Amino acid sequence: MRPRVTLKLATSLDGRIATALGESQWITGPEARQQGHRLRATHDAILVGVETVLADDPELTVRLPDYAGPHPLRVVLDSRLRTSATAKVASANTLILTTAAPHAIGQAEVVAVASEDGRPAIAAVLEALASRDVTSLLIEGGGRVAASFLQAGVVDAIEWFRAPILLGGEGRPCVASLALAKLADAPKFRRLGVEPVGDDLWERYARSDG
Repeated sequence: MRPRVTLKLATSLDGRIATALGESQWITGPEARQQGHRLRATHDAILVGVETVLADDPELTVRLPDYAGPHPLRVVLDSRLRTSATAKVASANTLILTTAAPHAIGQAEVVAVASEDGRPAIAAVLEALASRDVTSLLIEGGGRVAASFLQAGVVDAIEWFRAPILLGGEGRPCVASLALAKLADAPKFRRLGVEPVGDDLWERYARSDG
Protein backbone atom coordinates (compact mmCIF):
# COMPACT_ATOMS: atom_id res chain seq x y z
CA MET A 1 0.00 0.00 0.00
CA ARG A 2 1.17 3.51 -0.75
CA PRO A 3 1.52 6.11 2.03
CA ARG A 4 -1.35 8.46 2.78
CA VAL A 5 -0.37 11.77 1.16
CA THR A 6 -1.14 15.17 2.70
CA LEU A 7 -0.30 18.39 0.88
CA LYS A 8 0.54 21.27 3.21
CA LEU A 9 0.30 24.78 1.80
CA ALA A 10 1.23 28.10 3.41
CA THR A 11 0.16 30.90 1.09
CA SER A 12 -1.22 34.37 0.60
CA LEU A 13 -4.96 34.81 -0.01
CA ASP A 14 -4.32 34.45 -3.74
CA GLY A 15 -2.43 31.18 -3.38
CA ARG A 16 1.15 32.47 -3.66
CA ILE A 17 4.08 30.98 -1.77
CA ALA A 18 6.65 33.68 -2.56
CA THR A 19 7.11 37.02 -4.27
CA ALA A 20 8.37 37.20 -7.84
CA LEU A 21 11.91 37.50 -6.42
CA GLY A 22 11.47 34.44 -4.24
CA GLU A 23 10.96 36.02 -0.81
CA SER A 24 8.82 33.65 1.26
CA GLN A 25 9.83 33.94 4.93
CA TRP A 26 7.45 34.42 6.45
CA ILE A 27 4.09 34.55 4.66
CA THR A 28 2.13 33.00 7.52
CA GLY A 29 2.44 33.91 11.20
CA PRO A 30 4.04 32.06 14.12
CA GLU A 31 0.82 30.32 15.18
CA ALA A 32 0.33 28.81 11.73
CA ARG A 33 3.98 27.77 11.58
CA GLN A 34 3.69 26.06 14.95
CA GLN A 35 0.64 24.15 13.72
CA GLY A 36 2.72 23.13 10.72
CA HIS A 37 5.28 21.63 13.09
CA ARG A 38 2.50 19.69 14.82
CA LEU A 39 1.58 18.26 11.42
CA ARG A 40 5.19 17.21 10.88
CA ALA A 41 5.11 15.37 14.21
CA THR A 42 2.18 13.24 13.06
CA HIS A 43 3.72 12.08 9.76
CA ASP A 44 6.33 9.43 9.02
CA ALA A 45 8.00 11.48 6.27
CA ILE A 46 8.11 15.03 4.94
CA LEU A 47 8.89 15.75 1.29
CA VAL A 48 10.15 18.77 -0.65
CA GLY A 49 11.67 19.40 -4.04
CA VAL A 50 15.27 20.44 -4.53
CA GLU A 51 14.21 24.01 -5.42
CA THR A 52 12.94 24.40 -1.84
CA VAL A 53 16.26 23.10 -0.51
CA LEU A 54 18.22 25.51 -2.71
CA ALA A 55 16.03 28.51 -1.88
CA ASP A 56 15.42 28.04 1.85
CA ASP A 57 17.92 25.43 3.16
CA PRO A 58 15.22 24.04 5.48
CA GLU A 59 15.87 21.69 8.40
CA LEU A 60 12.53 19.85 7.95
CA THR A 61 12.47 18.84 11.61
CA VAL A 62 9.82 19.14 14.31
CA ARG A 63 10.48 22.26 16.36
CA LEU A 64 7.99 22.39 19.19
CA PRO A 65 8.60 23.26 22.85
CA ASP A 66 9.52 20.14 24.85
CA TYR A 67 9.02 17.86 21.83
CA ALA A 68 10.85 14.57 22.45
CA GLY A 69 9.30 12.36 19.78
CA PRO A 70 10.77 11.09 16.52
CA HIS A 71 11.45 13.37 13.57
CA PRO A 72 9.99 12.40 10.20
CA LEU A 73 12.16 11.00 7.46
CA ARG A 74 13.22 13.92 5.26
CA VAL A 75 12.71 13.24 1.55
CA VAL A 76 14.08 15.41 -1.26
CA LEU A 77 13.19 14.99 -4.93
CA ASP A 78 16.36 15.96 -6.76
CA SER A 79 16.53 14.83 -10.40
CA ARG A 80 20.02 16.17 -11.10
CA LEU A 81 21.48 15.91 -7.58
CA ARG A 82 21.89 19.61 -6.95
CA THR A 83 21.59 19.28 -3.16
CA SER A 84 24.77 20.54 -1.54
CA ALA A 85 26.70 18.41 0.93
CA THR A 86 26.52 21.43 3.25
CA ALA A 87 22.70 21.66 3.13
CA LYS A 88 20.92 21.12 6.43
CA VAL A 89 19.13 18.08 5.00
CA ALA A 90 22.40 16.45 3.86
CA SER A 91 22.59 14.43 7.04
CA ALA A 92 21.21 11.29 8.63
CA ASN A 93 17.48 10.60 8.36
CA THR A 94 17.32 12.06 4.84
CA LEU A 95 16.45 10.23 1.63
CA ILE A 96 17.28 11.92 -1.67
CA LEU A 97 15.45 10.43 -4.65
CA THR A 98 16.98 11.10 -8.05
CA THR A 99 16.92 10.05 -11.68
CA ALA A 100 20.68 10.57 -12.02
CA ALA A 101 23.51 8.21 -11.12
CA PRO A 102 23.62 8.26 -7.31
CA HIS A 103 26.61 9.69 -5.46
CA ALA A 104 27.23 10.56 -1.84
CA ILE A 105 25.77 13.81 -0.48
CA GLY A 106 26.79 14.24 3.12
CA GLN A 107 25.21 11.54 5.28
CA ALA A 108 21.98 11.41 3.27
CA GLU A 109 20.86 8.22 1.55
CA VAL A 110 20.74 8.76 -2.22
CA VAL A 111 18.60 6.40 -4.31
CA ALA A 112 17.79 6.39 -8.03
CA VAL A 113 14.16 5.82 -9.02
CA ALA A 114 12.30 5.58 -12.30
CA SER A 115 11.93 8.77 -14.32
CA GLU A 116 8.83 10.43 -15.73
CA ASP A 117 9.38 13.52 -17.90
CA GLY A 118 12.88 13.81 -16.47
CA ARG A 119 11.72 13.85 -12.84
CA PRO A 120 11.25 11.07 -10.28
CA ALA A 121 8.04 9.23 -11.14
CA ILE A 122 5.49 9.72 -8.36
CA ALA A 123 4.55 6.03 -8.31
CA ALA A 124 8.24 5.13 -7.88
CA VAL A 125 8.62 7.72 -5.10
CA LEU A 126 5.68 6.28 -3.17
CA GLU A 127 6.94 2.74 -3.72
CA ALA A 128 10.36 3.68 -2.34
CA LEU A 129 8.75 5.23 0.74
CA ALA A 130 6.41 2.29 1.30
CA SER A 131 9.40 -0.05 1.24
CA ARG A 132 10.77 1.98 4.17
CA ASP A 133 7.53 1.54 6.14
CA VAL A 134 6.37 5.11 5.53
CA THR A 135 2.58 5.16 5.93
CA SER A 136 1.99 8.93 6.03
CA LEU A 137 3.69 11.57 3.88
CA LEU A 138 3.53 15.35 4.28
CA ILE A 139 4.40 17.36 1.17
CA GLU A 140 5.68 20.87 1.89
CA GLY A 141 6.87 22.25 -1.44
CA GLY A 142 7.24 23.62 -3.91
CA GLY A 143 4.72 24.34 -6.63
CA ARG A 144 5.97 21.82 -9.19
CA VAL A 145 6.12 19.06 -6.59
CA ALA A 146 2.56 19.83 -5.51
CA ALA A 147 1.38 19.77 -9.12
CA SER A 148 3.11 16.43 -9.77
CA PHE A 149 1.36 14.71 -6.87
CA LEU A 150 -1.99 16.28 -7.77
CA GLN A 151 -1.66 15.21 -11.39
CA ALA A 152 -0.87 11.68 -10.22
CA GLY A 153 -4.13 11.68 -8.27
CA VAL A 154 -2.51 10.61 -4.99
CA VAL A 155 -3.16 13.63 -2.73
CA ASP A 156 -5.54 12.44 -0.03
CA ALA A 157 -5.77 15.62 2.05
CA ILE A 158 -4.79 19.29 2.01
CA GLU A 159 -3.80 21.36 5.05
CA TRP A 160 -3.88 24.96 3.84
CA PHE A 161 -2.66 27.93 5.90
CA ARG A 162 -3.74 31.17 4.26
CA ALA A 163 -2.36 34.56 5.30
CA PRO A 164 -4.40 37.79 4.88
CA ILE A 165 -2.07 39.28 2.27
CA LEU A 166 -2.10 39.49 -1.53
CA LEU A 167 1.01 38.95 -3.65
CA GLY A 168 -0.50 39.26 -7.12
CA GLY A 169 -0.06 37.36 -10.33
CA GLU A 170 3.71 37.83 -10.41
CA GLY A 171 4.05 35.89 -7.15
CA ARG A 172 4.99 32.22 -7.24
CA PRO A 173 1.95 29.89 -7.19
CA CYS A 174 1.54 27.14 -4.62
CA VAL A 175 0.63 24.72 -7.43
CA ALA A 176 2.35 24.85 -10.80
CA SER A 177 0.51 24.23 -14.07
CA LEU A 178 -1.79 21.21 -14.13
CA ALA A 179 -2.39 21.59 -17.88
CA LEU A 180 -6.14 21.21 -17.46
CA ALA A 181 -8.34 21.52 -20.53
CA LYS A 182 -11.67 21.08 -18.73
CA LEU A 183 -13.03 21.91 -15.27
CA ALA A 184 -14.19 18.31 -15.04
CA ASP A 185 -10.55 17.21 -14.99
CA ALA A 186 -9.64 19.33 -11.96
CA PRO A 187 -8.65 17.48 -8.76
CA LYS A 188 -11.61 17.68 -6.38
CA PHE A 189 -11.64 18.05 -2.60
CA ARG A 190 -14.27 18.59 0.08
CA ARG A 191 -13.79 21.08 2.88
CA LEU A 192 -13.60 19.55 6.35
CA GLY A 193 -13.16 22.73 8.35
CA VAL A 194 -11.85 26.27 8.62
CA GLU A 195 -10.47 27.89 11.76
CA PRO A 196 -8.31 30.88 12.62
CA VAL A 197 -4.72 30.41 13.75
CA GLY A 198 -3.40 33.78 14.80
CA ASP A 199 -4.03 36.17 11.91
CA ASP A 200 -4.22 33.31 9.39
CA LEU A 201 -6.85 30.78 8.38
CA TRP A 202 -6.32 27.02 8.54
CA GLU A 203 -8.40 25.16 5.95
CA ARG A 204 -8.62 21.37 5.88
CA TYR A 205 -9.69 19.36 2.84
CA ALA A 206 -10.13 15.70 2.00
CA ARG A 207 -10.01 14.11 -1.41
CA SER A 208 -13.39 13.84 -3.10
CA ASP A 209 -14.03 10.98 -5.47
CA GLY A 210 -17.39 12.30 -6.52
